[in-house]
Amino acid sequence: MDFFSDLFEVVELMAGTIDGSFEHSEDSNHYERLHREPIFDAFICPLTKQLMRDPVTLESGQTFERQAIEKWFEEARENGRRLICPVTFRELRSSELNPSIGLKKAIEEWNARNEAAELDIARRCLSSSSSDSDNTRALKFIQNLCLKNQSNKQVIRDSELIPMIVDLLKSSSRGVRCFTLETLRIVVEDDLENKEMMAEGDTVRTIVKSLSREQNEKEKAVSLLYELSKMDQLCERIGAVNGAIFLLVGIASSTSDDATTVQIADQTLENLAQCENNVRKMAECGRLQPLLSLLIEGSPGTKLSMAGFLGEIGLNSDVKVFAARTAGSSLINLMKSTNVESREAALRALNQIASDEASARILVQEGILPPLVRDLFTAEPKQLPARLKEVSAMILANIVNSGCEFDRIPVGSNQQTLVSEGIIHKLLHLINNTGPAIECRLLQVLVGLTTNSSYISSVVSAIQSSGATISLVQFIEAPQRDLRLASIKLLQNLSPHMGSELASCLCSTSGQLGSLIKIITENGVISEEQAAAVGFLSDLPATDTALTKKMLDEGVFQIFSSRIIRIRQGEVGRFITPYLEGLVKVLARVSFASEYPEVRALCRDHNLPSIFVDLLQANGLDNVQMVSATALENLSHESKNLSRMPDNPPPGCCASVFSCLSKPPVVNGLCRVHRGICSFNETFCLLEGQAVDKLVALLDHQNDRVVEASLGALCTLLEDRVNLEEGVQVLLDPPEGAKLIFNLLLEARSESLRRRTVWAVERLLRNGDVATEVGYDQNISTALVDAYQHGDFRTRQIAERALKHVDRIPNFSGIFPSTGAG
Repeated sequence: MDFFSDLFEVVELMAGTIDGSFEHSEDSNHYERLHREPIFDAFICPLTKQLMRDPVTLESGQTFERQAIEKWFEEARENGRRLICPVTFRELRSSELNPSIGLKKAIEEWNARNEAAELDIARRCLSSSSSDSDNTRALKFIQNLCLKNQSNKQVIRDSELIPMIVDLLKSSSRGVRCFTLETLRIVVEDDLENKEMMAEGDTVRTIVKSLSREQNEKEKAVSLLYELSKMDQLCERIGAVNGAIFLLVGIASSTSDDATTVQIADQTLENLAQCENNVRKMAECGRLQPLLSLLIEGSPGTKLSMAGFLGEIGLNSDVKVFAARTAGSSLINLMKSTNVESREAALRALNQIASDEASARILVQEGILPPLVRDLFTAEPKQLPARLKEVSAMILANIVNSGCEFDRIPVGSNQQTLVSEGIIHKLLHLINNTGPAIECRLLQVLVGLTTNSSYISSVVSAIQSSGATISLVQFIEAPQRDLRLASIKLLQNLSPHMGSELASCLCSTSGQLGSLIKIITENGVISEEQAAAVGFLSDLPATDTALTKKMLDEGVFQIFSSRIIRIRQGEVGRFITPYLEGLVKVLARVSFASEYPEVRALCRDHNLPSIFVDLLQANGLDNVQMVSATALENLSHESKNLSRMPDNPPPGCCASVFSCLSKPPVVNGLCRVHRGICSFNETFCLLEGQAVDKLVALLDHQNDRVVEASLGALCTLLEDRVNLEEGVQVLLDPPEGAKLIFNLLLEARSESLRRRTVWAVERLLRNGDVATEVGYDQNISTALVDAYQHGDFRTRQIAERALKHVDRIPNFSGIFPSTGAG
């Protein structure tokens, strides 16, 4: 192909612009060697050394390119020089330029003949079998030919060169592909027929592939697609290529691509948005504005179509917020339509948007609540079929989690709000008179409302006044998992406020407690439903003896203790933490009923106290540690009642006659604190259960509630009816629990913790050695004075006694009446 390479070197010189270079003296012979017709010197402008396009003649008889000689004259005038001929250097009397019509025609004819020859050579070069350099030179020639004259684009088309150019898009050379993309852009620019040819075959798909390639090739492909997108027919073809819109959206939103390329990609997408199918694909890729524009400004049919599609696609949070702001009002108006199809499309779109808290708040501001609630309560089946009532309920369930002030937004007559008793009554009525799907969504509405502490009392009052408690509890047995989950979550939210009533329902009705236990103990990965069920059960009043006994009869505590052990052995899962917390809290109920023989037998037979001691080391699970410490405190309170002295052996006959011969029996193995025989499983003695060290370790915990619960358990070693001196000594022994207790007094972290700490300190100071040592610590005295001055009545009373122990207040003085220890 050396012949063609030499040819295109000359072609480039010929086709150059005014600022190019054409050294006729060097290349003329070379050119004549390559062409059938030589180039005549008369065709070349003496100033530019290039082929003339608009030759003009001066009075000197010399001919120049019009643009070049005009520039020559202009520079002469600007510099104050005389006008002379650039060739003869003779002064000119006139600057008149006479068109050389004959020469111009001769040049044009010469050009046409040679361009035809060059075009034929280019045709032979445009092939995958040609070298990259030959292909590149042929493409450059075609570019220059098209840029030279718009009509040449028809020549390219008529010469059937476009399919040959398109074939080069499959070249393995990146450089050739880039030149091909640029050439095609020039060929199709402002030429509809050439664009139509691009719609044939697999051309568009091949161009789209370049969007995912190297930067320069990507930029060329974007520019070409922009040109093609100006034609409606090609808009559909481009959008139909898998991944085309996805790639263009990515480029248009890129922060790393060239700014010009980003802008062109954006303009291309604007053109493609003339096709509804493309608008849908853009929305799927996160470019929602075209869809929303049609939703707001389109025809009724288009609005319906766009709303329907908006309800089908997945949107991220930012896009949902954008959609709510842009089209929320339009969708709400469409939702009010009497046309069922329009209402359905609007409702499904609103349901999609309302699933994000921020976008839900925007919809509330746009006024969605009144028509939504009205439809739920009053719409006839013909206006709002059951399937759409479910969507409305789903939207409402999402909205109630948005954090809006629902007690300030009227939704019904007489300024009723969503939390008014009348509205809640209507929701409860609907819950009992619709199908499972709508029931589930309406229960989720109540779950959302009861999650907010500001509204819980209103909902509780409405439930109690409507007598709906039993019906809500009965949903625990529903066969639908979602319905059960929603009802259990609601009951869990209600339990702190109507726990006794809910516990009574579980005790008096058959099946519900058993159903809860069945849910909680299902095998497999722990589910949200299981965590919610055990959470509800654990939030019921721990001191409700009737419920505890029913659980005892159902074998709940044995089952739950086994589950806890299994989890401690390494079971994991998303909901494992709330599940374990619930199990432990339910198990801790036994500690509130330890006076009952059957409960003590349960604790003994299943080693429940040991389980609580082990859970003290559940690091990172503050609630588990706190509940376990509280359970140990409750059980330890019973130790002094359960610890007993051994039976004395009967005296011998002499000792029975002569009392002076009798000796008090020596009893070994008695508990130093409780003065009797103790064991952990029988009497719940903390010393026997080796729980003291673990409780002391928790006094250094960051969570005040864990510290307070642990301190409470340790305080049972200092209470009345135990050997106080020994109890104090236990806390003085390593790991020095007494020292940590005094540190807690100095920290004064919370009022309830300070109250309990002051009590423990006063007990410790009853030991003379402790009191003497502490008396020298000014910080402790100051802390006790602060508690004496600023604590509640009980704390001040105990602080006064503590100050007397360290001689800060005389024993005969005091503002509080003398009371027993406690």
